[in-house]
Amino acid sequence: MSDQVRIVEVGPRDGLQNEKTPVSAEARIAFVENLVKAGLDIIEVGSFVSPKAIPQMANSDQVLRAVDHHPGHEFHVLVPNEKGYEGAKAAGAKVIAVFASASEGFSKANINCTIAESIQRFVPVLERAKADGIKVRGYVSCVLGCPYDGEVKPSAVTDVTKKLWDLGCYEVSLGDTIGVGTPAKARQLLRAVATEVPMQNLGMHFHDTYGQALANLYAGLEEGARVIDSAAGGLGGCPYAPGATGNVATEDVVYMLEGMGVKTGVDMAQLLAATNDIAQVLGKTPVSRVASALNAKLNARARA
Repeated sequence: MSDQVRIVEVGPRDGLQNEKTPVSAEARIAFVENLVKAGLDIIEVGSFVSPKAIPQMANSDQVLRAVDHHPGHEFHVLVPNEKGYEGAKAAGAKVIAVFASASEGFSKANINCTIAESIQRFVPVLERAKADGIKVRGYVSCVLGCPYDGEVKPSAVTDVTKKLWDLGCYEVSLGDTIGVGTPAKARQLLRAVATEVPMQNLGMHFHDTYGQALANLYAGLEEGARVIDSAAGGLGGCPYAPGATGNVATEDVVYMLEGMGVKTGVDMAQLLAATNDIAQVLGKTPVSRVASALNAKLNARARA
């Protein structure tokens, strides 16, 4: 496989939002800068949500302003509503992300409204973004299962994805929020959604709760999907999805893609350094299998 695959690094937002250890704006800025050094050029850096709801995302305006000086790089921020949009625009955002759920139970638990109501909230956001020349990426949560409703039908995911596409999102990322998907289900899902939204405009956002994320991504790549969301070190989880573990690790994705002959442009040593730095801030060991293997090698060399 020699096609270009785009990696969207979500560690600084989706990865950190559920961490219990407080992370300062300065540490978040350093994390983003380290990811840029590693060769990642699309990075989700924050979220303009209420700091009371998600304290880790406080001062996202400060983070965005500090890192947005790299030509040719995209720094994305999540916005939940018009108030969030105003904050993002004031901070100089050029790409924002909006989110909806494919399951009613998750929508009610996460943002306290129905799917239809959540999409209506985003209509003025997308209208304003279009007028302001700001690109909008869409997220759909719980595409392969929901912690409240159980199984989610591909038709429900297709319906929400098409609505976001029709509203003007240039790309829609399909999130297996609780990581329950398997390759056959991931294929089935992508085939269904691609009947309404072009495959090249779909992203794969797979959590690794059951160890299936890489296998699901491989299946998606075989189906023609070419956008992968991942988080350095496998950071992540979801405050509204009990038991969900982190996003698929960027190290693991890069290792797989490079092994398939896909050039990612990512410097693995620099990526590992970025992961180790943020892991130290959080006081935890990276869950990435590749990071663990490379760290073990480095430690063995240091002892030799």
